[in-house]
Amino acid sequence: MTTPEPAYVAVDWGTSSFRLWLIGKDGDVLAERRSGEGMTTAARTGFAEVLQSHLAAVSAPAGLPVLICGMAGAKQGWVEAGYLDTPAALADIPAAAVRIPGASADIRILPGLAQRDAAAPDVMRGEETQLLGAAATLGEGDHLVCMPGTHSKWVRLSGGKVAGFSTFMTGELFEAIARNTILSHAIAEAGAIAGDNAAFRAAVVRMVANPALATSQIFSVRAGSLIAGLSPVDAKARLSGTLIGLEIAGALSLVAEGTPVTLVVSGGLGALYKDALAAAGIAPTVIDADTAVRDGLAAGAKALWSL
Repeated sequence: MTTPEPAYVAVDWGTSSFRLWLIGKDGDVLAERRSGEGMTTAARTGFAEVLQSHLAAVSAPAGLPVLICGMAGAKQGWVEAGYLDTPAALADIPAAAVRIPGASADIRILPGLAQRDAAAPDVMRGEETQLLGAAATLGEGDHLVCMPGTHSKWVRLSGGKVAGFSTFMTGELFEAIARNTILSHAIAEAGAIAGDNAAFRAAVVRMVANPALATSQIFSVRAGSLIAGLSPVDAKARLSGTLIGLEIAGALSLVAEGTPVTLVVSGGLGALYKDALAAAGIAPTVIDADTAVRDGLAAGAKALWSL
């Protein structure tokens, strides 16, 4: 049996996580590495050293090209990769990759995207590669792409271009409110919540219908626990549904009614957002986030090195 020949290395380098894939000439994943050596750790220990240790672990041949996306290209990262300004064609992303100076191999970092709108300035780094990978599935036309996370991104695509995008601090707001406000008493000791929770779905529906009542609905979590018998689990679900519903309402307000929605996500958060969108009457196309980032890096490698 012939041993598959490596073609390049793909790396997704986040703030707190590191993922590497050794990719063969047939496009298959030959080896994979995951660790907690994200930008924060690598900035102390050395980006080159972290990368080399993982390349050695997968027996990558010397001189193999490496394509990186994510926070390694931030100002505090390995080498700043800058931003492409919106509106930006997804196909233009690979050509803007920045090469690591002095490296013996061809190592490049993909840029992020910037929205230089005085009223709504925004940036993303890493998600643009997921968009590049999802592009083949999405096709032409207008699309609204949701990428949930601590800071969720909602991207407006039109004809293969990023027309604009919005970041929603939903995850961070949930943690701040749950831990540091009077609501902490209402949700104390509540476990994980599911998207089929009735309190969660009802909160989403209320926010999509009337987002102006957001702060009032947030306080109702406290009041409900005091006088309406709201359990800690349902209180937590109500807070989560209120914040995610507010996010959905904001994103939908920026596109034409009926614009198809795509959800790029992995794990439990994906299930929660899928159920939230269903409560809002939306059936999204779902794309696995890990697959999307690998496909995006593959598209970038093909464009850069004709692989």
